[in-house]
Formats: sequence, structure tokens, C-alpha cells
Amino acid sequence: MQFLREVSAEMKKVSWSTKEELARYTVVVSITVFVVCSLIWVCDTFFSRLFNLILR
Repeated sequence: MQFLREVSAEMKKVSWSTKEELARYTVVVSITVFVVCSLIWVCDTFFSRLFNLILR
């Protein structure tokens, strides 16, 4: 029981993000994931076509 009381006390010290911050961070992460995935797709396509040209 002491452990649960200590956990509860520590959770009260946590600084939680506001809804606006959470929405902003979600948008930033989504855009970052999209950009990185696009970059990986472009590189993969480029190297795939390059290797196909070399191996033909």
C-alpha cells in the first residue's frame, strides 16, 4: 500500500501537457513521420532502379 501512495504522490508532481500542446506535438510528429517515410521511399526507389540497371 505504501508503494501505491508513493506512486500517487509522484504522479501529482508530473507536469502534464495541455490539449493544445498535445495537438501541436501530434501534428509535428505526424509531419516528421511522413517526411522520413517519403525520404526512405525515394531512396529505396532510386536504389532499386539503379540496381536493376546495373544487373541487366
